[in-house]
Amino acid sequence: MEDRERDLAARLPGGFRFGTSTASYQIEGAVAEDGRGPSVWDTFTAEPGRIVDGSSGAVACDHYHRYAEDIELMRRLGAPGYRFSIAWPRVQPTGSGPANAAGLDFYDRLVDGLLEAGVRPMATLFHWDLPQALEDDGGWLNRATIDRFADYAAIVAERLGDRVADWVPVNEPNVVTMMGYAVGMHAPGKALLFDALPVGHHLLVAHGRAAIALRAAGAESVGCANNHAPIWPASDDPADVGAAKLFDALWNGHYLEGMLLGRYSEEMTMLLEEHVRDGDFATMRQPLDFYGVNYYNPMRIAAADETAELPFEFRDVLGYPLTDFGWPVVPDALREWLIMFRARLRAAVPPIVITESGCAYNQGPDQHGVVDDHQRVDYHHAHLTAVAEAIERGVDVRGYYAWSLVDNFEWAEGYTQRFGLVHVDYETQARTPKRSFTWYADLVARHRAEHAT
Repeated sequence: MEDRERDLAARLPGGFRFGTSTASYQIEGAVAEDGRGPSVWDTFTAEPGRIVDGSSGAVACDHYHRYAEDIELMRRLGAPGYRFSIAWPRVQPTGSGPANAAGLDFYDRLVDGLLEAGVRPMATLFHWDLPQALEDDGGWLNRATIDRFADYAAIVAERLGDRVADWVPVNEPNVVTMMGYAVGMHAPGKALLFDALPVGHHLLVAHGRAAIALRAAGAESVGCANNHAPIWPASDDPADVGAAKLFDALWNGHYLEGMLLGRYSEEMTMLLEEHVRDGDFATMRQPLDFYGVNYYNPMRIAAADETAELPFEFRDVLGYPLTDFGWPVVPDALREWLIMFRARLRAAVPPIVITESGCAYNQGPDQHGVVDDHQRVDYHHAHLTAVAEAIERGVDVRGYYAWSLVDNFEWAEGYTQRFGLVHVDYETQARTPKRSFTWYADLVARHRAEHAT
């Protein structure tokens, strides 16, 4: 094991940044404190049957009150990066109007604490918790939400831009579009199928508007955090290949081409033509200092029956180990996706950061208080090795942020899936670093020592 980690630390280049990631609704709690307004996730979790265990993020990890404890965990971990998100309804309770001073004060304290601990902040402006008042006016289907988001970005940047190093305007616009508006598995729970596509377009334009606002306030490093997955056809049958190509355009190509090339594929142009206005492509194609990739697993796609509502369907990815969430563990797919991404877009690709990658294994503390999550150790080692191999093939990858620092509210799965390097007892809020935490800390220290000269 020691030789394996020594080799990995040596293969990752000097300056490579290790980090962890979280999201506001998943960890903060305090949903009705200090002027925070309701978000779509507060509304969604209150609807019976939406969440597997009937839970919500009302308390979550109580990070709002325990952030200093969590920063101390980061100090112990030694990873120099931390990606968190800002809750829009904590800053603007209704999504518009003046800022809520108490909400901004919280993020002030958080950022100052991170910097005092030697941790570089990466702030995400929108990680899915849209103010409910904006959703009541149409949410991301309403083009006016783009303007509200630009206003919000300017408020946050003015307050935190002097200290936050890296910025991500929008987390996973494809997941918001597909899961939130197309099939209804996430908030706001709409099942509009292809009628949800304007959401993705509006999110891309909002990303661009926010990037402009951030830079106007002096932000030096603006990127993205797009969820990407290799899309594999279920067979060589032309119908399956065609379905996989369409889904790849919807899931991957739509967002990376919009952000990096300022255009859509022919298929997406036909689907969105009436929603694109003059200047939209120039707005969404803002210079990016890094391209964030959230990677978990490949997807296998087959053609659906002619009577189905959608022209594609998901099939199991066979032949690989599964996490407790049932997701296949395929680190080689990350390496191949990174290599193909660079080969496809070449000079258009900024430096890449893995802004999320992680796995759900649900072990709790044993009788000695030890959480022996060796599968998570193997997962992160394998995926970091895949990143190292991509770098050796010429792909410029600058960092890796493990999802997640702590166990948390896992969206529609509630508290049934644990992704953290730190175990959280949701009854007592006790934090217990897992074996993976110690492993990650050792790898970070080893990498620092390896490249110190």
